[in-house]
Amino acid sequence: MALTDIATRTYDHGWRLDPIVRSLLDTDFYKLLMLQMIRHLHPDTQVTFSLINRTKAVRLAEIVDEGELRAQLDHARTLRFGKKELIWLAGNSFYGVERMFSPEFIAWLADFRLPAYDLRVVDGQYELRFDGPWTHTTMWEIPALAIINELRSRAALRGSGRFALDVTYARAKAKLWEKVERLRALPDLVLSDFGTRRRHGFLWQRWCVEALKEGLGRRFIGTSNVLLAMDNDLEAIGTNAHELPMVAAALAPDEAGIAAAPYRVLEDWRAHYGGNLLIALPDAFGTTSFLAHAPAWLAEWTGFRPDSAPPIAGGEQIMRWWRDHGVDPRTKLLIFSDGMDVDTIVETYRHFHGRVRISIGWGTNLTNDFRGCDPDGHPGLEPISLVCKVTSADGRPAVKLSDNPAKATGDPAEVARYLRIFGGADRVAADVTV
Repeated sequence: MALTDIATRTYDHGWRLDPIVRSLLDTDFYKLLMLQMIRHLHPDTQVTFSLINRTKAVRLAEIVDEGELRAQLDHARTLRFGKKELIWLAGNSFYGVERMFSPEFIAWLADFRLPAYDLRVVDGQYELRFDGPWTHTTMWEIPALAIINELRSRAALRGSGRFALDVTYARAKAKLWEKVERLRALPDLVLSDFGTRRRHGFLWQRWCVEALKEGLGRRFIGTSNVLLAMDNDLEAIGTNAHELPMVAAALAPDEAGIAAAPYRVLEDWRAHYGGNLLIALPDAFGTTSFLAHAPAWLAEWTGFRPDSAPPIAGGEQIMRWWRDHGVDPRTKLLIFSDGMDVDTIVETYRHFHGRVRISIGWGTNLTNDFRGCDPDGHPGLEPISLVCKVTSADGRPAVKLSDNPAKATGDPAEVARYLRIFGGADRVAADVTV
């Protein structure tokens, strides 16, 4: 496949509409896995997703043109799964499993379209909401974030000359390749691309994925981006996300039901999937609380993905839990994916190597690290912490506590109520990294 001249494409962004999202497969794999289960168990549940800009100093509505944003969102709503895409989903094996997606689900996807959105500007920020059936609003999260982040990148580079753009991308390529050369020194590294939601742009993510495929060989095991996995003959990587326990807790009839929600979700997941998809995400309401009440059968699962605790501290905590349950951590898997970059990847690898199996999900610092690359020094290329989270389910408020209070979402009164239910042990405030 010929490499795209990204600088030229960026320079030519004066077209009437250069679509950012061109396929519904341009999303993370775990969205499709969760969607199949959501459709089976919660076809009528109404869920709202809302955009949350944690980097409040960046006033997005003053940077990203509202008309351009609406045009991109409207274009995404015109997309349908293509015949080739559905054949690939139906016939490909994922995680060694043939026919991961049922024929009924594939047939349902053929008519899928993204639902309407609600967009307004409040105090220099965009308020963007997606209201409707959970089966549909869940699929807005990744494309919405990708659209806003790429529009911000385009705004930052608008007006740059052709040669300045060429230098910017040449520096970014060299910067990434230097990281690849460092990671080559880790012989047992297992790494995948998790960078769709906060990428600089689709073409850049594609370049990064193709560079890792060549530069790391077998150590690069795949990408969370389904379209890029299909186009590059790579494994599609992903399991489940915080939205599952958040919605389950919001729908619970009482506080006992809220406390049980994280484990009820895992029982549902186990009923739908097995093998290497049995990965637990423990931090939605705090890892310490989760492990203190986790059922013993969870020790039989393939592994955990500690997401908001510091990698080494979070991994050691889970390893202690395994040992307390008579399990040798060397037989288990830890997936680290929160704000990872080459320094933390190397540090985490060296700390755990030989003691537990580890895999790295490399996100924003893979697909959006242009720090110091622009010769004109335009602001706006620094990545920001932009998320799209569940904020209500069937009209009830949804909450995420996280191991880092800076990542908590939800109405403050509801957050306080959840802290009474789950406790706040070992939650440590830290700057949110991307």
